[in-house]
Amino acid sequence: MGTVKALLFSIVLINLSLLGFCGYPRRPVDVPFWKNYEPSWASHHIKYLNGGSTADLVLDRSSGAGFQSKKSYLFGHFSMKMKLVGGDSAGVVTAFYLSSNNAEHDEIDFEFLGNRTGQPYILQTNVFTGGKGDREQRIYLWFDPTKGYHSYSVLWNTFQIVIFVDDVPIRAFKNSKDLGVKFPFNQPMKIYSSLWDADDWATRGGLEKTDWSKAPFTASYTSFHVDGCEAATPHEVQVCNTKGMRWWDQKAFQDLDALQYRRLRWIRQKYTIYNYCTDRQRYPVLPPECTKDRDL
Repeated sequence: MGTVKALLFSIVLINLSLLGFCGYPRRPVDVPFWKNYEPSWASHHIKYLNGGSTADLVLDRSSGAGFQSKKSYLFGHFSMKMKLVGGDSAGVVTAFYLSSNNAEHDEIDFEFLGNRTGQPYILQTNVFTGGKGDREQRIYLWFDPTKGYHSYSVLWNTFQIVIFVDDVPIRAFKNSKDLGVKFPFNQPMKIYSSLWDADDWATRGGLEKTDWSKAPFTASYTSFHVDGCEAATPHEVQVCNTKGMRWWDQKAFQDLDALQYRRLRWIRQKYTIYNYCTDRQRYPVLPPECTKDRDL
């Protein structure tokens, strides 16, 4: 009977995790592109497949492309599955980010920096609050992001921002207002994605240029999941600030759990190649949020 009880307990834990308890976001819902998104620029460089369940962005010498969410959101869980440009992708950047898109904007960034054939992609994340960024972290991924679709997601509430890759937390940015650090809590953000040429900085600081003989470059997207509080007016912002009303406000999501912290340490120890929190030349004084984020 002890073995049966242990098995049942394990099944319950797995189900709770999938439902969004134990600190793990709810399982994303696969929906077609048009449910939550629309083209933002160069729509002729976006191809829709399988009835819109998949969208490809195409980059050539004439243009890249981008899309954005139809709505703005204040807090929630946002994710999509992506397959990045394969082969020689030096100079090419694929981005997935949330932004309030104003002068003192808030922003949460995924930027995938292409590389020469055989060299790994670099994933750069950044968080802007009140128009201030300069919080870059860079990692190598533990898989080849060009060979298949992988999930990239953001959990954002009043307590923290957590950036996940395939359910592994690669970054946590805590609400450190008590330390004088601004936190995104009153500016709704749209979700954006784009594919463009950035060979002036993207690969080895711009030393490696885009090889246009390999064009067109294609990044593919699917599973356009959005589970957020829509907020376009001050009244809606106030509603979204009401704590305890949504699943992501619950106690389980106010901090990472023990397993998530172990996974974050694993990322820091094995795959991190730059972390602004440890850059003493750039920041002789440790930025105040770094200690609270437990992300060193």
